[in-house]
Amino acid sequence: MPQERATKRSGCAKQRGFSTATFLAGVASFLTLGAAWGVLWWSNLFDRGLLPAPWEVLKVLIEQMTEKELWLDILLSTRRVVVGVVCGLAIALPVGFLLGWYKSVRAFIDPVINFYRALPPIALIPLVIVYFGIGEPARVSVLIYAAFFSSVIVIYEGIKMIPPIYIRVSKALGASDFEIFKKIIVPAALPHVLTAFRVSTGVCWTTLVAAELVAAERGLGAVIVNGQNFFQVPVIFVGIIMIGTVAVLMDQVLRYATAHLLTWQESM
Repeated sequence: MPQERATKRSGCAKQRGFSTATFLAGVASFLTLGAAWGVLWWSNLFDRGLLPAPWEVLKVLIEQMTEKELWLDILLSTRRVVVGVVCGLAIALPVGFLLGWYKSVRAFIDPVINFYRALPPIALIPLVIVYFGIGEPARVSVLIYAAFFSSVIVIYEGIKMIPPIYIRVSKALGASDFEIFKKIIVPAALPHVLTAFRVSTGVCWTTLVAAELVAAERGLGAVIVNGQNFFQVPVIFVGIIMIGTVAVLMDQVLRYATAHLLTWQESM
């Protein structure tokens, strides 16, 4: 039995985490995308001033890394995203549990949550500048906003999906509200919290360019904006590719962590 359980756990981890086949499929998809890009450039269907060749973008990437300290832009943007996600999720966790647990609170606050969730962060930049100035707090606050509203929905919707029979049986067996929360609600909500982490990370990366419009001198968003201002299309491509690359790497790390944190579910 212990051996069977260990084998089952290992299989579940492989299903949810990394596998060689999945990795190779991902590499193949990017190679196909790169090949299609090269064919489009070679076909001359688009102005080559607007669509640079892949090797031209690679050359600019190397130049940006060695001469323009692109690695510093990557680190600054990653730090802003991590701070935004962590702070946004830290606020969303208690709010999400509160909305999921109490129907009356949810009925009262849910319309407000959905109202602000529908507002694009870029629309708030003028107010952010008025309230926070043009420093780092302004940029991070835009990302916290994006992370909070993207994750709080996932968390409280996940808590709503917990079967009520679990709670009724626990109460019938004499469990207190704290015990129900600790031993049923929290474990059942953990997958949704981890999903909220992934969703908010992706949303923060998509919001990054808007956040770094607030007078940022460094960062991947600033790289894209500077490329636009000076009509340096390869530089714009470099910024876009780096945002996508770092976002994919972070998502893979979160998927790997999720696979190992939730193996207990499949072994039950």
